[in-house]
Amino acid sequence: MRVLVTGATGFVGGRLVPALVDAGHEVTVLVRDADRYDPPDGVRVVEGDLLDPASYAAALDVEAAYYLVHSMTARDDFETRDRQAATGFARAASDAGVERVIYLGGLGEERNGLSTHLRSRREVERVLATGTYALTTLRAAIIVGAGSAGFEMIRQLATRLPVMVTPRWVRTPCQPIAVDDVIAFLVGVLDAPETAGETFEVGGPEVLTYAEMLRRTGRHLGHEPIIVAVPVLTPRLSAYWVGLMTDVPWRVARPLIAGLKNPVVVHDDRLREVVPVDPTPFDGAVRRALAGEEGSRADAAPA
Repeated sequence: MRVLVTGATGFVGGRLVPALVDAGHEVTVLVRDADRYDPPDGVRVVEGDLLDPASYAAALDVEAAYYLVHSMTARDDFETRDRQAATGFARAASDAGVERVIYLGGLGEERNGLSTHLRSRREVERVLATGTYALTTLRAAIIVGAGSAGFEMIRQLATRLPVMVTPRWVRTPCQPIAVDDVIAFLVGVLDAPETAGETFEVGGPEVLTYAEMLRRTGRHLGHEPIIVAVPVLTPRLSAYWVGLMTDVPWRVARPLIAGLKNPVVVHDDRLREVVPVDPTPFDGAVRRALAGEEGSRADAAPA
């Protein structure tokens, strides 16, 4: 199948492209700067900007497209930019006759008062659904893997702080998922026509609090941090705290922290009936991320 991947230089997109190639698909990628992207053999590269649909018209001669682009900084205009990019893409893909679009969004129930970034992801989902193609949405919580901003924050905190005085968000339930499992689902839905037009939730086999993720990640690093939760740290102060204690920039830490107040748990796991993926336990995902062994499952993703 002829497939387009947007966000090909990102944490998920960078793993998805070679998995699609290995599955036998003809892959095109859309990047902003082709000189800074080293594509796998056989991948066609188109340079363009999602805010300028005319710039990437040549990339849309495909049957299916993955939309993996979203803002992950504390810019004041991120919601507007995300909305404009999704609106332009929906129109351009519809005009080009793209048959399917696959979007990776975020878990979280809107009744729980989603953070601004999670709310924006949900808005992007609604905008993409206005196209004439069939939209498949996968919603995930923290994706565990080397290069994931959320996991990197957990890893660095667990590495650097033997004792942590933390905000209340450490008690929030979360259902993390290994990046290799996400890739397997993303590749698998492409050849499962019954997933067209559907929304699915994906997660690992365990529901954990962020405190438990910090402790268990710490064990893999040789020590288990002591965590004391206090109610006085606001999201803004928490973001400054993370920025001070880790290499995660404040502009990235702030939206991450804001989203941690929302429970992100799978309530509908029916995708496993269509795309069978043996879920990776959290400790296994952490071991693979720390050892740099990710990719074997992606290589074996269903064609």
